[in-house]
Amino acid sequence: MIEHVYRHAATANGVDAVAVATDDKRIVAAVAAFGGVARLTKTSHQSGTDRIAELAAEIPCEIVINLQADEPTTEPETISNLAQEISKDPAIKMATVRRPITDQSDYANPNVVKVVINCNGDALYFSRSPIPFASNAAHSATVFQHIGLYAYRRSFLLNYANLKPSPLELAESLEQLRALENGVRIKTIETSAESIGVDTPESLEQARQILSLNSRVKT
Repeated sequence: MIEHVYRHAATANGVDAVAVATDDKRIVAAVAAFGGVARLTKTSHQSGTDRIAELAAEIPCEIVINLQADEPTTEPETISNLAQEISKDPAIKMATVRRPITDQSDYANPNVVKVVINCNGDALYFSRSPIPFASNAAHSATVFQHIGLYAYRRSFLLNYANLKPSPLELAESLEQLRALENGVRIKTIETSAESIGVDTPESLEQARQILSLNSRVKT
């Protein structure tokens, strides 16, 4: 799966380099075996953002994209669109991706992270719980799933990693809440592409089905 994610990311327009940040020597070896680049990081990091910040400190760049290895269905076009969004506005320090939830079971699933946004597309909150609560059926709002793909300005990322894990971040086990709790604006862009985060055996099977279908469509 990690090779698939790596090669997919490398095909995205605007991506200059791809590297894997990990604390596992077995992953470093696996990446090297298919010709990829991997760097061994500290074992003490509490989130993926903290881990890539260690790697970003060694790389001269302006924008850093964090694509998690358990997101094999993320399309290169989505990565490119996110990179373009943060690049065109210097005021954006952090950006991520959302998609409308169409399956009611996803709305109730704690493994599917939900995000609510303001009128400008900035994130108001992320939660594993069903948000927003539909108290009035006549005024229902679109429910969005958060896709675990992030873009950061490198300068912000290095400072972010120095912030202590925040109360809501720890309560929800969602690293992006650290930014919101420290008053940082998180821009979101919408995609219609289906994305599956592999957190359970069931989600792994879903991802396999999507990848198989996409392969048949492209051929």
